Amino acid sequence: MDPRTEIREFLATRRAKITPDQAGMPLYGGRRRVPGLRREEVAMLAGVSIDYYTRLEKGNVAGVSDEVLGAVARALQLDEAERAHLFDLARAARPRRPTARQRGDQRVRASVQHILDSAATAAAFVRNGRLDLLAANALAQALYTPVYADPARPANLARFCFLDPRSHELYPDWDDVANTTVALLRTEAGRDPLNRDLSGLVGELATTSPQFRTRWAAHDVQLHHAGVKRLRHPAVGMIEVAYTTMDLPAQPGLVLTFYTAQPGSPSEDALRLLASWAATIPECDHQNASQQTPGPAGHDRPPEPKDAMPRPRRPVPPHTRPHEARQ
Repeated sequence: MDPRTEIREFLATRRAKITPDQAGMPLYGGRRRVPGLRREEVAMLAGVSIDYYTRLEKGNVAGVSDEVLGAVARALQLDEAERAHLFDLARAARPRRPTARQRGDQRVRASVQHILDSAATAAAFVRNGRLDLLAANALAQALYTPVYADPARPANLARFCFLDPRSHELYPDWDDVANTTVALLRTEAGRDPLNRDLSGLVGELATTSPQFRTRWAAHDVQLHHAGVKRLRHPAVGMIEVAYTTMDLPAQPGLVLTFYTAQPGSPSEDALRLLASWAATIPECDHQNASQQTPGPAGHDRPPEPKDAMPRPRRPVPPHTRPHEARQ
């Protein structure tokens, strides 16, 4: 991904979203040929010359100060995620010797796996910026059984969302999940635009999924720290969970996520039932998914016969299901 192109398209799409009325600009007669602000209007709001802003929007950020970037962010009314993305893109686009790279060793530490396994009532997993599932506890693997059904390792949430029809069953709010998935990938691309593994995944999804391609072109970004998510599990029905994410400072680029259910809710009953089922799976089925060796971007190798993590077995519906959890 070319950072200069990313800046140009990002600023153009943000500019198109802000109307003169939203920006407090006076409207004069005549037909406007752009859906949002004109370049000269952004320049006036940011306190820079038209030529200067035009060069910036073309991706020429050499010598652009953080103060100017902040003024442009305010003029375009960027939110926290969009502002951070703009600064990430500017850093990536500044003159330097670009070096495309693949992801390094992202094996999850044993101490982190212990934290995951100790979360008995929460589904917990570790992912990277490409949305690979690198490690998970037994409950998370059971909850994401449809995701792990693909033998490719590491399992990837973005590929599942856009390339696996089962995602529409697992995610009753598929459009919201799809929007968030693309926004997270777009955010990561701003942080690390020269990552060939990430570029390969984006290229694969853009080539094979029109839904992904449309969303990617929107250049939307998002912070994903906390919220609520619904899943329709094939064994226990509908589950609503609150999610919390946190970065792992000792392993930059990795994110720890916990899913928990409201105490006393039908979703908690469903999670408990799922946890009971997961506890019956042999220990060998709960090996760290990060032990699999990914292949080139977009072509992750299936697990090797001897060293591979057996994917979680497809759930057998328990004898008793909480009816409330499916309503």
